[in-house]
Amino acid sequence: MRNLVRGAVAGAGATVMMSVVMLTGQRAGLMPDQPPKRIARAVLPGHRHRPKPGERALGTVAHFGFGAVCGSLLALLRRERRVPVTLGTGYGLAIWLVSYQGWVPGFGILPPASGDRPGRPAVMAAGHVVYGTVLAVLLNRLRRGPEREA
Repeated sequence: MRNLVRGAVAGAGATVMMSVVMLTGQRAGLMPDQPPKRIARAVLPGHRHRPKPGERALGTVAHFGFGAVCGSLLALLRRERRVPVTLGTGYGLAIWLVSYQGWVPGFGILPPASGDRPGRPAVMAAGHVVYGTVLAVLLNRLRRGPEREA
């Protein structure tokens, strides 16, 4: 149970840092809007590609929830063992690949990364690298605990 909580906390923290990358990419004009918002738009009632009330809030909640669940999964897989940063980075990239070459285009929400506008895949891949890297660092820090830092 402790690993689930640590993973969720680390996953949510890593999602914050990933979101900074995504917002920066959007502000730089590399992608028109946020993929979590587009995913929420697709699951809300009505036309899957037309803006809907509440899509931004639902997208944000879903994004943090997904990040927390993915963090918990890695924490469970590693148990009490340290998470190498390279493993965390690879994990983040694997999530990006499965999502943006797999289920997201599979549901017709966005085109696959290989066929998308050049900016969005680059921003999203970078965001997932940041997510995985920060996730590993936070998991290791949470496992170590404040009592052992001195």
